Amino acid sequence: MSVSPKKSLGQHFLADDNVLGVIGRLAALDPADVVLEIGPGLGVLTCYLAGRVGHVHAVELDRTLEPRLTRALAGYENVAVHWGDTLALDLDSFEPAPSALVANLPYNVATPIVVESLDGLPTVGRWCVMVQREVADRLFAVPSTKAYGAVSVLVQLATRRTGFHPVSRTVFRPPPNVDSALVAFTRIERPVDWGRLRAVVDASFAHRRKTLPNSVALAGLAERERAAAALESIGRPPTIRAEALTPAEFVALTEALA
Repeated sequence: MSVSPKKSLGQHFLADDNVLGVIGRLAALDPADVVLEIGPGLGVLTCYLAGRVGHVHAVELDRTLEPRLTRALAGYENVAVHWGDTLALDLDSFEPAPSALVANLPYNVATPIVVESLDGLPTVGRWCVMVQREVADRLFAVPSTKAYGAVSVLVQLATRRTGFHPVSRTVFRPPPNVDSALVAFTRIERPVDWGRLRAVVDASFAHRRKTLPNSVALAGLAERERAAAALESIGRPPTIRAEALTPAEFVALTEALA
């Protein structure tokens, strides 16, 4: 029985085994790894991972894929398939705890999955994800560029990029209308008050066209005058916009606002 990828779920199934070797290299897979894969689809990547790591947790939303996925994974006793919405499941409760996130992420939820995993999956130390090229560029964009935003700041404060590989549209079925890329990154020591920092970053970028103090005030995080004073204390004028601050300056701003 043929299975058609669902556009509404951002599905684009891997159809070229050659890209698997690239994923394995960038992910720096280890036989002791416990890998979390989100969106296994037809199980092409799942089988590759299962043959190289200790355990695979595969999370899939689309139950219509169950017959094909079950057949593909027959014989792999180190794979657990979890059915449900990744953003609703308690991934941190999986046993054994995942040490790496390796996935061809569904396009429509790739960004929130990456961002939420930074805090929600503390045992994950490495990521290797297939995402839209636009998303890949956004993760490690530099300040004062169009791609730079809240996601860039949070990812760069929690991780360090270790690999990047553009991916042809022809490796997917159906071929997407956008370019894709593999991005690999590893966890680094992040600021302690992550919740407060994320609130400041999100508020700062909530209104990109406004000055940072106005954005923070509109988000209800602090009065405009207080935000302006905090900026001046880190050597930045109150007329500045969020996109001009480096990730490290957002840490300093969060401390100043506190």
